[in-house]
Amino acid sequence: MIVILILLSACSSKGDEVLQGPGGVTTPTISILAPLHFPQQPSKDIIAEMERLSGVKLDIRWVPEGVYTDKMNTGLTTNSLPKVTFVKFTDYNLVKNAIKSDAFWEIGPYLQQFPNLGKLSPSILNQAAVEGKVYGLYTERPSSRQGIIIRKDWLSHLKLAPPQTLDELYEVMRQFTYNDPDGNGKQDTFGLVDRNDLVYGVFKTLSSYFGTPNNWKQENGQFIPEFVTPEYMDTMNFMKKLYDEKIINQDFALTSKEVQRDKFIRGTAGVFIGSMTDVQRLSIEAKMVNPQAELALINRIEGPQGYKVWSIPNYFGLYLFSKKAIVTEQELLQVLSFFDRSLDKDVSNLMMYGFEGRHYSLEDGKVILPEGTSRLRVDEVSPLYSLMIASVSNTNILEVSQKEQLTALADQLSKDNEQFLVDDPTVHLSSQTYDEKNVELSVIIVDATYNYILGNLTETGFQQEVKRWKHNGGSQMIQEYNEAAKALN
Repeated sequence: MIVILILLSACSSKGDEVLQGPGGVTTPTISILAPLHFPQQPSKDIIAEMERLSGVKLDIRWVPEGVYTDKMNTGLTTNSLPKVTFVKFTDYNLVKNAIKSDAFWEIGPYLQQFPNLGKLSPSILNQAAVEGKVYGLYTERPSSRQGIIIRKDWLSHLKLAPPQTLDELYEVMRQFTYNDPDGNGKQDTFGLVDRNDLVYGVFKTLSSYFGTPNNWKQENGQFIPEFVTPEYMDTMNFMKKLYDEKIINQDFALTSKEVQRDKFIRGTAGVFIGSMTDVQRLSIEAKMVNPQAELALINRIEGPQGYKVWSIPNYFGLYLFSKKAIVTEQELLQVLSFFDRSLDKDVSNLMMYGFEGRHYSLEDGKVILPEGTSRLRVDEVSPLYSLMIASVSNTNILEVSQKEQLTALADQLSKDNEQFLVDDPTVHLSSQTYDEKNVELSVIIVDATYNYILGNLTETGFQQEVKRWKHNGGSQMIQEYNEAAKALN
């Protein structure tokens, strides 16, 4: 710890990198590009306390999640990223070439110098490694939080049971569209609200209910992309039926996450498929519009192959460290020192729960999160979650004795998902073609999927697009994954 304190007080060689503090002590400035998943930025008081405890000045550049990828990519292409940049798991392939080109620090050799960073999970670090080298600090997450958030009061009004199968889910969404679930005498609702995201929107979770592989399927030693399977086609046909019958918002292919949430909050739609951990925040905001609104959670929908849900690697994203913005090894150690300090008990609990007495209370050493301060936590504390590394396994974070009911249920059902996960068999494999061309190639399949659902493409037309994907590099990608798997055996 003495080494860390010395590092944090050390002067930088660049004059604009430090601030003069009391008594002439210099304070390192750490610039961070981070996604904002909430309507507002976190409390400035909490940020100030984080700075006081860790001995740094934080220059956090919050970017709304809906445009984060574009902002991050612009900084990458213009070589103007700050010292620390968050990269979402789904965008990781965008930066791998930059990593290989030495644009970011390899931090693996430094981690053991720090008491907390040295204890990070080797398994998760290796999941995110590039050519066996560690470049990022991971934000941690369960294997699957996917499920259904549904208007419980609408189910009650229509005397419907929560759906347990795909057929029942369709019928509930149909009645939410045509049977006046809010009782206002108008046909002004629809069953399902989606957004322009085939992964974290509706499509991928729905496809796993149909039994679609998670990105890839390995069969007889060969890799098969998910979109050539019958189950993927079944999912597209189901979505097309919802679209044709106007059970889903007709502009879903163009809808942002913010607009999707707003339609659900305002009672325009009754089913939201995505991360179940969104339920508490959605419930708070829905009750502000309609105090009678009640939400429920469902994680088990039985499909043709039983219960299935897609899984993800245990990191949501990584914090990478720019070599242009962090010129010296000494500066890198200052920045890593801040992240190490963020895992200590005082800082991590501040980021997780806020201020004792304002956002939570303590009883017998456990945290109590009163329902009455739930909105305050959403507004002032929750946006900080995206800054927290290794939060799931950090034993310094206090246990919650009394959670909000919906939050506790979301956690419980996320654990239940572990019983029927569908893993991606290529997670530990590498393909040069994937790293270099997947962004370009995935556009072919994304566009073809949307166009099929919207009726602009026939099944034959969709298969032609698959052939184009293969011709433009997909076949080479398959071959590389096959060879990588054989090399491991």
